[in-house]
Amino acid sequence: MSNSIPAEPTLRPARPFFSSGPTAKFPGWSADTLKTEALGRSHRSKTGKARLKYAIDLSRKILGIPDDYLIGIMPGSDTGALECAMWTMLGSRPATVAAWESFGNVWIQDAVKQLKLKDLTVLNADYGEIPDLSQIDKGDDVVFTYNGTTSGAKIPDTDWIADDRTGVTINDATSAVFAQPMDWSKLDATTFSWQKVMGSEAAHGMLILSPRAVERIESYDPEWPLPKLFRLKKGDKLNRAIFEGATINTPSLLATEDYIAALEWAESIGGLKALHDRADANAKIVHDWIAVTPWLRNMVSDPAKWTNTGICMVFQGEWYDAQSDEVKAVVPKRITAMLEELHIGYDFNGYRDAPPSLRIWCGSTVDAEDIARLLPWIEWAYAKVQAEFSAEFSA
Repeated sequence: MSNSIPAEPTLRPARPFFSSGPTAKFPGWSADTLKTEALGRSHRSKTGKARLKYAIDLSRKILGIPDDYLIGIMPGSDTGALECAMWTMLGSRPATVAAWESFGNVWIQDAVKQLKLKDLTVLNADYGEIPDLSQIDKGDDVVFTYNGTTSGAKIPDTDWIADDRTGVTINDATSAVFAQPMDWSKLDATTFSWQKVMGSEAAHGMLILSPRAVERIESYDPEWPLPKLFRLKKGDKLNRAIFEGATINTPSLLATEDYIAALEWAESIGGLKALHDRADANAKIVHDWIAVTPWLRNMVSDPAKWTNTGICMVFQGEWYDAQSDEVKAVVPKRITAMLEELHIGYDFNGYRDAPPSLRIWCGSTVDAEDIARLLPWIEWAYAKVQAEFSAEFSA
């Protein structure tokens, strides 16, 4: 790439929100449109519980979750929901935890250092790769991340999960659900947060349990203490009230209304298919751009594993490869800082623990036109950063 700087683009994204969580609000969102009859009420009131139950029911409808699966609202976002599943379900049989990015590695640390599972297999892969999941024994309990939020690598399918498995699957789907197909027959405990694909407020997670997961919880008492926030049982049975809107602790009813508004928007545009189509169309714009941009490549080498939500890209090329590691780490930071200052794009730097990279959220609440308008600005900013570094080193 030459040091010439292209002309500054003229078109600006109308909504410059490209963060991978919390993600952009849906088009047309306004706080003024949120319903308020539950605000100031107890979450145990008839009104409060009805709104929480409506959020659960609408989630089931849009996602096509089977009627015999349970859906609960949990504290602590996706992390709280996923760790609740781990703390209440693991330990009775061998387990495998598979990870290929930052959050998956958190679940490994939970299994190794916190739960100290005695019969544990760890499968790990570098950013952009996925370990060989076919080697997982069908008798193992399995913890995995459906879509790598910080690497952009998703599982291409669930064929590796046996229909006649005797273990349970615990699935962190927070950056996949609503954007990618979920084969519910393969998923026993699935978690996500409101703040990812639907662009709603953070702090609340969802825990979706299959009948097999319910049976595990009711038949097994782990040897470790359970914090109150993880206690799903009343006596020897699952407390099903939790999955009807009676949350374990006090939720934000304002955040609940924000999530409901996003779900109603999704329903109004055509439901799950429309959400998938929007994410796919957005991702195609970025994937096509990377393919013709010589100084970038997708962090994920296998197209079958490319995400359609948080696409991660790393730098390459003669100029970049010749720089020190210190300079390489600064390049994406300078690009994102430059464009944030101009209000062109917010929060699309790569994750802090990932290789130096850019990460553009392409989920359903982002408009394709805004993504298309962002990309020429990144080209312009990269050229400016390259020129700045060249000037600094020649001075």
